[in-house]
Amino acid sequence: MCRLFALTSKDPVSPMLAINALDVMKEGHDGSGVGLLLQDLGGPFEEMKDAPILSGIFTEDGIRRLDLFMMEQGFLTKYKVTLKLPKKTIDGTPRRDLYLVRAYDMPEEWEAFDSDLVADKLMQLRLRIRAMGEEKRDMIVFSFWPDTIMIKEIGDPLQLAEYLGLDKKELYARLIMAQGRQNTNYAINLYACHPFFLKGYCTMTNGENTAFIPIKDFLTSRDFPGYTGYQSDSEVFAHILHYTHEGLGLGVETYKHVITPLQDEELADHPDAAFLTSLKNSCRPLIIDGPNCVIGTLPDHSLFMVQDRKKLRPGVVGGKPGMFAFSSEICGLDAVIPDRDKTKDIQPMRLDTAIVSPERQEVEICRQTEALNLPL
Repeated sequence: MCRLFALTSKDPVSPMLAINALDVMKEGHDGSGVGLLLQDLGGPFEEMKDAPILSGIFTEDGIRRLDLFMMEQGFLTKYKVTLKLPKKTIDGTPRRDLYLVRAYDMPEEWEAFDSDLVADKLMQLRLRIRAMGEEKRDMIVFSFWPDTIMIKEIGDPLQLAEYLGLDKKELYARLIMAQGRQNTNYAINLYACHPFFLKGYCTMTNGENTAFIPIKDFLTSRDFPGYTGYQSDSEVFAHILHYTHEGLGLGVETYKHVITPLQDEELADHPDAAFLTSLKNSCRPLIIDGPNCVIGTLPDHSLFMVQDRKKLRPGVVGGKPGMFAFSSEICGLDAVIPDRDKTKDIQPMRLDTAIVSPERQEVEICRQTEALNLPL
């Protein structure tokens, strides 16, 4: 199994909080790698919320190709974070030339574009850079999005964090997702490392998605260029989240109705029975087969957790006004927010979606048996 930890805070905090939580839970993951999402950034990035940030790993040749490509597209470097690597590598981690975290000024002509068009163009550029890198194996790009940094690497999470110097003020964030990866199903590939990100939607998963093939086939048939990649069977969770919101126009409380719909006898007495029955039938290929615990974020920086019907992957939510954490184990929660009221900790059940809004004042529980706030 993997181990998950996510933190949402009113004030920017160090990513080392999440890394330390993973280290406390290390008996539950094999130390084969770490994936880290940082959003709602503090430090210098606080003043450039609209500037897209490119995150990835590059060789010297790759960075030269990237610089030429970005100049041709009209992008100029606005700010960068330098991760100075020690000369001595750590066991199990490849020697890299450059870990890139670079914010860009967008081309002047983009100022006339609406937000949807900008989002589409940023996604398309990320996919082009990824394809360039896969062709010559000199670029790995994880995200290209405003107010977002992603770092992924092979090796022990705590050793990697110290090796990369992640306790930098420039990397402080209000929303952090981290996964200690146990690579059980595929060859090691950083594109298979959680979290997975698409246009502001992000998920990470502890579990196994045995319904991967029909889900992938359905998503790729939508003719949306972002539904691609799939080095991991868990990447579809992020894409289903995007599809639920952007394709169907539904909220996060409906996400669980898509991936784990109610049984027919449960639907019969639901106040939105007709709608949910239609949704279940039309989105049947997106139903997952677990066990899975999924933690996700939305573009507004809401954080949520859901479990599938089997409820065989642990998950707990707790905290206090201003700071909440989602963790695979209570010991991870204890390591980061020890002074919370532990009697208010929540372990979401099969019908629950636990949500912390961007205000970070409380945990809201949406149950699948409750009426939905449907768009008119």
